[in-house]
Formats: sequence, structure tokens, C-alpha cells
Amino acid sequence: MPTIILILILLLLALYLLWQGASRRHDAGLPGGRIIYSDTRGWGAVEEAFYDPVWDLTGKPDYLIRDGKGLIPVEVKSGRTPNAPYDSHIYQLAAYCLLVERVMNVRPTHGLIKYPQRTFQVDYTPALERRLKELLDEIRASQRKQTLDRSHATPARCTGCGYRNICDQKI
Repeated sequence: MPTIILILILLLLALYLLWQGASRRHDAGLPGGRIIYSDTRGWGAVEEAFYDPVWDLTGKPDYLIRDGKGLIPVEVKSGRTPNAPYDSHIYQLAAYCLLVERVMNVRPTHGLIKYPQRTFQVDYTPALERRLKELLDEIRASQRKQTLDRSHATPARCTGCGYRNICDQKI
């Protein structure tokens, strides 16, 4: 009789732990599959960053999920949920896809951007990869310039800029 009670208690504990894990995964906006990489302390030790020497690119997706044979990078955003993902977030995710392909030798077909109210799937197409590489080339070219012109006409962006105190182009 005590053995049966112990087995029932252990079974209930196991079910509770499975439910907690599923609940945490759902709250984080993660799809099914196995988490093989995490850049958040809530899921375990923080992993090393991915690095691609060809593009001199370093990055750490919030999560990397193995789903069947594929890998899915996931980026979690805490700001307001937009109607569509921001371009900067799309290119950040594309950079993670590029890094995953270079480091893990598996090309992701897509990645996920998780906002508080919605998750967007972004397909990692050859066109997106090409545009990402064009942006990386533009960044490299701008780093070689001695001076850079302001890239906007928005006073609010200038007000919040960390370089405002030394900028000669502030609005």
C-alpha cells in the first residue's frame, strides 16, 4: 500500500513538472521542439555567441529550437506588439539565421519574432539573405567613413540618442 501511494505521488509530481514546463514554453512563445540553445538565464546557463568570420558577425538568438531536422531561431521582444515585425527585428533574425547556418551547418527555413501579444514567422529566403548581406556591406562601408550624416529627420530620435552631447547634426 505505501508503495502505491509513493508511485501516485511521483506520478502527480511528474505531471505537475510537465505542465510547468509546457506553461513556461508557452509563456515564452516557443514552438514545439527541443530547446538546444538559450540566451536567457531562466532556461539554464547562457550559451556562447555564434560567430561568422566571413562576415565578422556575432550574435546570440534568445532561443534555438530543433524541430525535426530543422533549426528555428527565436527572438523575444519586450516592447509593444506591432501590426507587423519591424524591419530591424527582421534583419536581426535574418542575421541569426545566417549565423546558425554557418556555425551549425543547417540552414533555417524560418525564424520567429515573439512580441508580448503575437509571434511572427519570418521566412529565411534567399532574397532576405541577399538583402541582409547588402546591409552588412553598407554597415562596413559606413564604418570606414570619417564622418557619418544623420540618417533621419526625427527630433524624438535625436533627443533619445546616446551621442547627442557630441553630435554636430542634432535636431
